[in-house]
Amino acid sequence: MAMNMGGGSEERGPVAEINVTPLVDVMLVLLVIFMVTAPFMENGIPIQLPKAKTKAIEKGENPITLTMTKENRLYLNKEEVFLSNLPTRLGLLYKNRTRKEIFIRADGVLPYAAVALTMATIKNAGIDKIGLVTLPPDAPAAPAHSTKKR
Repeated sequence: MAMNMGGGSEERGPVAEINVTPLVDVMLVLLVIFMVTAPFMENGIPIQLPKAKTKAIEKGENPITLTMTKENRLYLNKEEVFLSNLPTRLGLLYKNRTRKEIFIRADGVLPYAAVALTMATIKNAGIDKIGLVTLPPDAPAAPAHSTKKR
């Protein structure tokens, strides 16, 4: 707050100022919280990836990801798609791409036949490289996800 100490011929009223320091402090704390938690919210589809020791595949231009849930539901870049429509959707996505690669995030409890059928469908759609996303063997166990819908 400022006070008028006199000495001048002008009479001024009280000066109202807002102290923004606490606001800036809160905003910086929120910024740090969001920066730390943002990588964990990358994929909103809950699955439990299997653990495996493998060599990492180099990611190219905006990788296309196909997620398979334990209910055998397919999500192409977070958008649900049916297996019968998958070749058409992949054809549209890869029309202007030079690298024909896709990453599959499959829940570890899925039967081998379901993953194999999906991989065959992708291969028949003309995708050259298929990468399976896994967790490293020393990664902590993911919390069990519920089957309840929100």
